[in-house]
Amino acid sequence: MNRLPFADFTEDQTSFDRNDMDTARAWQEFFESWPETFPQQGIIVTTFQETVPFTRFLVAPGLLALERDRPDSIGARKVVLSYNAISAVKMTDTAGLDSIRALGFC
Repeated sequence: MNRLPFADFTEDQTSFDRNDMDTARAWQEFFESWPETFPQQGIIVTTFQETVPFTRFLVAPGLLALERDRPDSIGARKVVLSYNAISAVKMTDTAGLDSIRALGFC
């Protein structure tokens, strides 16, 4: 039986997977601890280099559901992403940098 190249795990791949899981966990905790008083709006940059503006979100284990105020180019208003697909979150509110301390920043 021929083995597929991705079926052979190396220490580097295990390390990468662990880092990927740590990043996903950090994003999940970030969204789970989002203060109720903080507006649920912004732009997510994905690991696919796509930007996803959102006006509301819901959290689930391993997944984040986003709602847009306008449909995208193919008509979708909702997007479900895995946390490990998130590269960055851009804040669109006009409050100062100190306002994000409630999200766990010092």
